[in-house]
Formats: sequence, structure tokens, C-alpha cells
Amino acid sequence: MRKPIPVGLAALIAIYFLGGMSARHEISPWPQLSAVKKIVVGEKPAAPSRYTFDDKERVIGDESKTAVTCPTQTDRTAVLLILGQSNAANYGGQRHRSDYGARVVNAFDKKCFIAASPLLGSTNTRGEYWTLLANKLIASGQNDKVILAPLAYGGSEVARWAVGGDFNPLLVDTVKQLHDSGYRITSVLWVQGEADLVFGTTAEAYRERFMSMVGTLRQHGVEAPVYISIASKCLEPSNGGFKEHIPDNAIVRAQLALSKSGHGIREGVNTDALLDGDDRYDDCHIGGLGAEKLSEAWLNLLRGNSHLASSR
Repeated sequence: MRKPIPVGLAALIAIYFLGGMSARHEISPWPQLSAVKKIVVGEKPAAPSRYTFDDKERVIGDESKTAVTCPTQTDRTAVLLILGQSNAANYGGQRHRSDYGARVVNAFDKKCFIAASPLLGSTNTRGEYWTLLANKLIASGQNDKVILAPLAYGGSEVARWAVGGDFNPLLVDTVKQLHDSGYRITSVLWVQGEADLVFGTTAEAYRERFMSMVGTLRQHGVEAPVYISIASKCLEPSNGGFKEHIPDNAIVRAQLALSKSGHGIREGVNTDALLDGDDRYDDCHIGGLGAEKLSEAWLNLLRGNSHLASSR
């Protein structure tokens, strides 16, 4: 005959399982007890990180960066202002670093660092393909130095870059910092549009807001061509996107129209058409193969337009 479990032990077992279920499923009384603990004991300090972020989650510091004297710009120096959302920022599946030391730098806050993923000035801490592009520009003989100046925010719609948007003052500040550092921007590379497709932005609204941003650049002395990528594809709800992509959409129509509108605006890389499923590691963001394709496409585009300009 089994001995009965003492009442006290049975109560402890019940409390143990109740506490486990409460914590696992965030049901009463766990949330209340957690709140009391935070008040009495205080929040657990965050684990130390090599990265520093601003209030918009942009990477503004990285203890692993190598600071260098900012290179002097010559007629063979590319100064690239990189704007847009996650596929212009540090969301890539492969990191890259300068193959040429201080000849490829990440300019930020009037300082220069040997370029290496993630780049200061954009959100997230993964990879990017701009450093790879810079390496290719030097290897091809197109440039002898490349200055990368990124300002890109994951999930940002075009309205936030237009006059009145919260990124517009940061855009002005970035341009001013480059100017104060003695740099003349040679190309503006815009990779954005996925968020606006999800939000249902009309083609007309996209054009107006993009031109507002371009107007800001021109008002602050940026005469360089602005390359607008054809970018609207970011699939799956986990990325804030749709299950399937419709290539002919309002954002693509707006981007194509803008690229032919004059005002120093040129068509950039068509990421929607260039990249297939294997090039995006999560159906949205750029993997290693995609980075190779994009950097090569940007190289050909910038080289082609440079040759065209020099022949005029």
C-alpha cells in the first residue's frame, strides 16, 4: 500500500508546476510577480556590447573599428552617399571589409574608419555589399579611393526622408558633415521602396516625396546624380511583407518614371529583377550571392555612367 503524499509536499509540487506554467505562458501571477521584482530589485543591466546605437537604432559606434585620417578627395575618389531602408543598411547575410586598407573608408561624424561591416551610420549589425562595391571600384581601376557615407534605416518609408519627415534633418546633417570634412559627393545611391509597397503608397505620393528628398539634397549643395534603384520586393510576413510579389506595382512605376524625369536622377540597379530566391537569405534581405550580383551591377552602372560623362 502506497503512503499518502504529505499535504505540505503536495502543495509545494503544485506551486512549482503552477509557477512554471505561469512563467511559460505569461499568465497570472507571473507578470505581476515580475513587475514587483523589477521595482524591488531593479532591471538587470544590459550585457556589454561593442556597438553603440542612437535613439533610432542606427549604429554610431563600434569598438572594433580602425580610425584613420580621412583621405583627401581627388578626381579619382568616389564619395558615395548611401540612402534607403534595410537593403541599403546592415542587414546583409555576408560581411565585407576593405581589401585596400585606408583607401576604402566609412565616413561618419566627421571621422573616417577603414570600411568593414557593419558600417556606421545605418541600422543593424550584420553585413552589407557597399564595401564589396568599393573594393571592386578600386580593383577595376575606376577609382583609387572610395568614401562610403551610409544613412539607411530598416523599414523606412519615403515620407520619412521628405521635408517634414524625421530622417530629413539627419540627411541634411550628414551632407553637412561630409562637406565640412572636405568631401564633394560624387553619387547618391537610393535603395528603398519595399516598405511603401506594403503601406500602399500611391505612385504619385511616392514621386512627390522622393522629389522632396532630392530637393533637400540640391538645396544643400549636392549636385551629384541620384541613382534610384527599382526596389519593391520583400516577401513574407516575418519581414513585414507579402506572401507573393507582383512586379508591376505602383512603387516600381513611380521609380521607373522618376529615373526618366531628369533633375539629375538616374536609374539604379533593379534589385527586383536581378535577385532570385537564392539571393535573399530570408526572402527579403541580401545573402552572399546576392551581394556579389548587386556589387557587380552597381560597378557596371557607375563605370558606364563615368565613361559616358567623360566622353561628353
